[in-house]
Amino acid sequence: MFNSVVAPIVSLLNQLMGPLLAIVGAAGALYCVVLGVKFAKAEEPQDREKAKGALKNAIIGFVLIFVLILALNLLMPIMINWVNQQAGSTIITSTR
Repeated sequence: MFNSVVAPIVSLLNQLMGPLLAIVGAAGALYCVVLGVKFAKAEEPQDREKAKGALKNAIIGFVLIFVLILALNLLMPIMINWVNQQAGSTIITSTR
């Protein structure tokens, strides 16, 4: 009944996991390097604290995004099984 709606979404999520992790990792690394250079170049104590806070917030944000993407990747089979159990038959199959 819902297979025509759910199957393309699951397929899309499965296909995007690898590239999404790579993009988030690369963007996080580059952004943290840029903020680290700003921190190293800061001469005033106020600028140093501001750059330190920005670097800390960026690291926390990128780690959180990375963990959430990994959690989605790990929980996808569990969610597929749950949907199939609720429907009483196999509606969604994993495309991995």
